[in-house]
Amino acid sequence: MHTVAVLALDGVIPFDLSTPVEAFGRTRLPDGRPAYRVRVCAPAEDVDAGAFTLRAPWSLDALAEADTIVLPGVSDLDVPVPDDALDALRDAAARGTRLASICSGAFVLAATGLLDGHRATTHWAAAALLAARHPAVDVDPDVLYVDNGQLLTSAGAAAGLDLCLHMIRRDLGSAVAADTARQAVMPLEREGGQAQFIVHDHPPAPRGSVMEPLLRWIEDNTRRDLTLDDLAAQAGMSVRTLNRRFREQTGTSPLQWLHRARIRQAQYLLETTGHPVDRIAAQVGFGSPTAFRDRFKRLVGTSPHAYRRAFRSVPG
Repeated sequence: MHTVAVLALDGVIPFDLSTPVEAFGRTRLPDGRPAYRVRVCAPAEDVDAGAFTLRAPWSLDALAEADTIVLPGVSDLDVPVPDDALDALRDAAARGTRLASICSGAFVLAATGLLDGHRATTHWAAAALLAARHPAVDVDPDVLYVDNGQLLTSAGAAAGLDLCLHMIRRDLGSAVAADTARQAVMPLEREGGQAQFIVHDHPPAPRGSVMEPLLRWIEDNTRRDLTLDDLAAQAGMSVRTLNRRFREQTGTSPLQWLHRARIRQAQYLLETTGHPVDRIAAQVGFGSPTAFRDRFKRLVGTSPHAYRRAFRSVPG
């Protein structure tokens, strides 16, 4: 039987902890036998889980017997990971044990140094911090999970379940994984990555910036078929000067800002109206529905139709 050890550290996020316990614990072989032995391990007997204290049945020694170690997210990313836990994870990796993180558990895995040189992900809101603290890690904030073979990382808590189902499918095949997914009332695969959940706010322009009037004008005129020449004329600058000053003050180009403004308006219309996608494309200023779909998929990571199914807030 495959043994899964779930490492609980102080500040562990309860939902992230319960995800692998439930997913692997519910998995059954075709003859009904449990497929995994699940053990919750910790450096100390008692673990602070925020709203309650958790008593872990197994110590770090149990990691040596695990085939897979799962690292749930932790709520405080400034608390150092205990050295004995890091050493145990490094030793496990050297033995060929599979290591997987959920959400901010990627920070624990990155602290071992094992992720250096590898692609990884974490919750989109913490991705920039992970990249800053561990520049040797190739952080991808747009995906639900990353499988490097021995090392796997996932985004938020729900993506942790996606990752668990992926590992179950790797171990036991699609039929067993699909049965586990049904038990969790969850599709075996979700469409799109976590880019669809990211709040794409514009980079802020400095207060009093000479770009502020132009930015407001762009927001009010996204339906128009605007060109870079139009934006430069509205700003009273040459195209070259506009590009330079705009990037200096916002960190992006005028056209990128315009496209993002249009996509934000499209997301709002997809969430709150039943308008056909082609109509929304015209409403937010795209010359063709095809161009709109391509731009939407590039920025949001999924199609307009899939986004509407996931985030529609009105019936119909």
